[in-house]
Amino acid sequence: MQASTCGEVVFPPRLRPGDRVAIVAPSGALPRGRFLSGVAWLRERYRVELAAEVFARKGYFAGDDAERLASLSARMRDPGIRAIIAGRGGYGATRIVSSLPWGEWAKAPSWLVGFSDVTALHLEAHARGVASLHAPNVTGLGGARACDRLRLMRALEGRLLAPWESLTSVRTGDATGRLVGGNLALIYAQAASGKLTNCNGAILVLEDVTEKPYQVDRMLHALLEAGMFACSAGIVFGEFAHCEAGPDGVTVSEVIGDFATRVSCPVYSGAPFGHGERNEPLILGSVANIVNGTMYFPRA
Repeated sequence: MQASTCGEVVFPPRLRPGDRVAIVAPSGALPRGRFLSGVAWLRERYRVELAAEVFARKGYFAGDDAERLASLSARMRDPGIRAIIAGRGGYGATRIVSSLPWGEWAKAPSWLVGFSDVTALHLEAHARGVASLHAPNVTGLGGARACDRLRLMRALEGRLLAPWESLTSVRTGDATGRLVGGNLALIYAQAASGKLTNCNGAILVLEDVTEKPYQVDRMLHALLEAGMFACSAGIVFGEFAHCEAGPDGVTVSEVIGDFATRVSCPVYSGAPFGHGERNEPLILGSVANIVNGTMYFPRA
């Protein structure tokens, strides 16, 4: 498996039709119907390997920690697997992330694909200097539009992604940097455990779901105090789904507006990724450019 490099980031090989793709469940238990619909679509183009343990269940986990760890570890150690796609998010990846075989995987990496709780895996891949794909989980693909599925396929197969136009400027300016981030709550949790690596010079991409505006404020403030944004090239907020204002009337948009006054880099919101209807893929680790409110995605 030959990986290409750009600077300090390694990009796993691009997929081709018929390549082996493994589906894992490192976090929450899977909703069978929508999950199998997503699997069926992937099987139209790739050789999908679906282990029986993905349907395991223990409380809100897809099996206990040992089961989830063994399942994901086996796929990370398999050099013939080109992509490892999470079945869903939920919670559980942070409980096993430190025990995964990252050193072996980084020598011949496959694409790690997913979002939400999968952010824990993305951050570890970033720490190892390997690109990964922030994109819908398999369950999300089950109800996705044809255009959204096509975007995922294009990202996996190394084709240029369409730019994101008309982002909302919260703090104006252009920016260039490697993409780092994902789910805000997971980034906050990993920072609390000391596992968030240096993000200097990066464009940070952030989204979340079912958090109250004051909780979003608290997480952003804590990360700001920890110095995470001190040397950021830019910050781009995606969707904050089901994060409605409480009785005080304060919205997430107002929280982001206040936050933007306390950082020195460009800040944009309204990007089409997250837990809402739009969740377009992002190659974390690749270099992106923001020019006049449009975000461009060269591959490296």
